[in-house]
Amino acid sequence: MMKWIGLASGGILGTFARYLLAGAVYRAWGASFPYGTLIVNLTGCFLIGFLTILSEEKFLLGPAARVFLMIGFCGAYTTFSTFILETANLMRDGENLRAFMNVALSVLVGFLALRAGILLGKII
Repeated sequence: MMKWIGLASGGILGTFARYLLAGAVYRAWGASFPYGTLIVNLTGCFLIGFLTILSEEKFLLGPAARVFLMIGFCGAYTTFSTFILETANLMRDGENLRAFMNVALSVLVGFLALRAGILLGKII
């Protein structure tokens, strides 16, 4: 039960953090480019990389903190950070082709899925 509470509370905080940071960036820099999303994605990548080292090499984060911070907070803050971490892990493990496939499929097929959703929404 505590794992679910940690996951949910991390997710709530990550959602708020994303909303507040992206909004502040858009107010400061404007909306002519998706600066808010870019900053959220980059800071999320930094944070999940930092937390990974604290967890896996420094052993400073236990399982509950990992669920709260890495899955809950970072997962709600930006799934892009998880995507980058998983791709980096594939590369670390020598799975360069799979890493490339993960990037290519996520971006290209993701864009196609977005377009399909738009088309379906227009048909309905």
